[in-house]
Amino acid sequence: MLSLALGLLAASSSAAPSAPASPDDTVARMKSRGELVWGGDVQGGEPYVYEDPKDPKHLIGFEVDIADALGRRLGVRARFAQAEWSNLVPTLERGDFDVIMNGLEDTPERRDRILLSKPYFVFGETLAVRRGQKQHTLDELRGHRVATLNQSYAYEFLAKFPVERVLYEGVSEPYTDLELGRVDGVLLDHIIANRYGCVRKDVECVAGDVTRGTYIIGIRKDDRRLRQAIDDALDAMVSSGELRRILEHWALWDERQDALAKVVPAPSAAPGNDVSNKTIAPDSSSTLLGPEPVRHFGPPDAALFLGGALITVALSVSAFAIALPLGLVLALGRLGRSNVARWLSSAYIEVFRGTPLLLQLYVLYFALAPVVKLGPMTAAILGLAFNYASYEAEIQRGALLAVPRGQAEAARALGMSRWQALRHVLLPQSMRIALPSMTNDFVALLKDSSLVSVITVVELTKRMTIAAVDLRGWLVPGIACAALYFAMSYPLARLAVRLEQKLKRDQHPEPR
Repeated sequence: MLSLALGLLAASSSAAPSAPASPDDTVARMKSRGELVWGGDVQGGEPYVYEDPKDPKHLIGFEVDIADALGRRLGVRARFAQAEWSNLVPTLERGDFDVIMNGLEDTPERRDRILLSKPYFVFGETLAVRRGQKQHTLDELRGHRVATLNQSYAYEFLAKFPVERVLYEGVSEPYTDLELGRVDGVLLDHIIANRYGCVRKDVECVAGDVTRGTYIIGIRKDDRRLRQAIDDALDAMVSSGELRRILEHWALWDERQDALAKVVPAPSAAPGNDVSNKTIAPDSSSTLLGPEPVRHFGPPDAALFLGGALITVALSVSAFAIALPLGLVLALGRLGRSNVARWLSSAYIEVFRGTPLLLQLYVLYFALAPVVKLGPMTAAILGLAFNYASYEAEIQRGALLAVPRGQAEAARALGMSRWQALRHVLLPQSMRIALPSMTNDFVALLKDSSLVSVITVVELTKRMTIAAVDLRGWLVPGIACAALYFAMSYPLARLAVRLEQKLKRDQHPEPR
């Protein structure tokens, strides 16, 4: 098991992209490897980048077409790389991609942090309310709950109004909560509203744009040559009509896109002004456009779910293979004679046991990237292993203390050294005591592995969220995901119960 973990760590490290060696050399490296790597999140769904209903292993979407067109004009092949949408910017900064493009909006915060390309799409913010509701403007929603996406242009725009901003990570959940009365309005890009909100019978989309913004491509601060190359390619796509043809193919071209020729975003509305009646409403093709026909869960989806389950198992087994011996070392350190070893072991256990696993993953993957750049699988395995080693240490320490002291004294009386007594007498008995608890810990680790999706690993839970967006529902993907987790964890849980029952019995009963 330990050899499997080390093999996965080595493979992940060798596969991890290297950070930029020097400023502004991304174009040269991109040309040498023959591909433009662009980051996005498949969970964003149709029509950005999503799995082809006919072949879920193949990605389609208007941004896929734009990326392919950019790659051709730059003389390379475009390759998509998965990342959590909320982490696109930090993942770009650590060097995992050349660029990011996934409904990324031009905001002041992003301008301060990364370079932004010229726009490739102009969007309008659409306000949605419950059908029959009296409030139809943000001013009228004063004091009410208005939903939007985290880190979005709409989120920053809503700060100008006296409303309570409610944040979501997915595109369909805000409209579900609007129908259920948990929020009183939703402000999102018109692409999202048209497909996930306006088509619902209990949701009413207010005519006109509350404000407008632009989608851009994100580039690292030092990659000015790459930004110029991207801008030149976008200019060529606009002037040749290729960008318009791509947007028309996806039924996304409307009067808003006339601003692309000027590559100047339209000004935002001032706070407190209702511009819904002052802007031109979307044309009929955009307003009436609904989502693509909903596909159903089928064999291709099942195959992808099984692939996600295999990744979950590989992560869990590899992490636990590291956590067990590391936990034993920490337990022995706490029980040893050295004050330094006791202090270091105690400090490790308290730090890793007292801080969230999610925070530890962020630190390993993002915060340490300038010092040591770990691949996604490597960071995921190490993050889980380091965290669970602290729990294993306490389990094994307790098990060692549960072994009768006379066992150690008997070993010493037989002339054994401390190491020999530990290896041949104490550890075999303590491991037998700790085994049920360790089995339970492995089940917990199996489920906690779902957190690694934040560092670009597409395991079972992330696969479920992607499928839920494409299938327009959480029930079937959720049941499939739960069934696979149950199939993986239940046998282990039963094993733990059997071990506990077996160990309760006296293995050497006294003769009567």
